[in-house]
Amino acid sequence: MIQTVIFDMDGVIVDTEPVHRYAYFQQFGELQIDVTEEMFTSFTGNSTRNTFQKVKDIFQLNHDVEDLIQRKRTIFNDAFDKKADLELLAGVENLIKDFHKKGMQLILASSASKVTIERVFNRFKLHDYFTHIVSGEDFPMSKPHPAIFEHAASLSVAPKENCIVIEDSTNGIKAAKAAGIFCVAYNSFHSKDQDLSEADVIINHFSDINFEMVSQYKNGIKE
Repeated sequence: MIQTVIFDMDGVIVDTEPVHRYAYFQQFGELQIDVTEEMFTSFTGNSTRNTFQKVKDIFQLNHDVEDLIQRKRTIFNDAFDKKADLELLAGVENLIKDFHKKGMQLILASSASKVTIERVFNRFKLHDYFTHIVSGEDFPMSKPHPAIFEHAASLSVAPKENCIVIEDSTNGIKAAKAAGIFCVAYNSFHSKDQDLSEADVIINHFSDINFEMVSQYKNGIKE
């Protein structure tokens, strides 16, 4: 019986991707580098640190990665605070509240920085529903490396066989499967360029799943 749901954040709980995209491409312009759409899509699920490490290596930049991170964070925070129409994704708030009310443990495992997670959780008052928050900035390897989900599962009240992950990106799904955790892929408009085929279950809306359905997944891992 599933006892813990591990949520990704960007593209699953809230769509901050357009704000991240704006911040990245503003900075790419400042750096005078040409990051293609294909290259940018390949960074999905990576932490900001690993994204800039890759960008630095590809374009042979002399900039310090920490300076690149801080500049992007400044651009992002300014844009985030001015974006009045930022909302939780359709149906996810009701799902989170229903899981919590019925005793499901919820853990966040996001590649986002702690600062960004805190801004989102404060804005939408999500702290009461999650027992733990895990940020990708604490891990040297980003998704598709399984470390972030392995750590999240270690915080569960149950073995990882009794956990599931909800993800929307290729790298996130690969990370969940590499960690040996059952993965539900959220097929949203924002994941249209992502390969969800390795997920155990694919949903198109959060109304497609509920506590009763999730709690009955067998052994967590697809047989």
